Amino acid sequence: MAVSKKYGPSQDYEKKLGRVMERLGAQEHDWNWDRHSSWIKFKYKGNWYQFDYTLDMARAKGKNLTFGSDCFAKIVLTLERLALMVEDGIYDLQRWVKDMKALPVAIEIPSFLKYLGFVDIPKSEDEIKVKYKDMAKLMHPDKGGNPEDFKTLNDSYEKALAYIGKKEA
Repeated sequence: MAVSKKYGPSQDYEKKLGRVMERLGAQEHDWNWDRHSSWIKFKYKGNWYQFDYTLDMARAKGKNLTFGSDCFAKIVLTLERLALMVEDGIYDLQRWVKDMKALPVAIEIPSFLKYLGFVDIPKSEDEIKVKYKDMAKLMHPDKGGNPEDFKTLNDSYEKALAYIGKKEA
């Protein structure tokens, strides 16, 4: 038995989201949906805000959704209703978002940490040493690695240790 989608094609909602964000005065926005959930985040007056909606959340409220793209459509439609209330003067978006918790500012990962394979700031020198040793085994010129790449690895390692040392001090 085939399961039917509750909402139309996700591309329609992606286009609609762009129009809604413009109506709300969002400076930037991003979104994603997968099989089980969706999120939309937007930047308004310098702060980022995010809405998440999952199939589990929908089902807990008695909603019969089947796809993560349906969760995406629900968020877009809700934001569209909010935009209409703002445009009609029923509600002020600034007042509404003031009570929402803004997303924390993203921390930029320095390039030398990225080179070592980190996607988050390491918590200790030991984490850095482990990554370095694993990479050095593969990149060492005696093992067939490129000498310039190995030099970059060593430079990144030294910078990472200094960076973490400053954080711990």
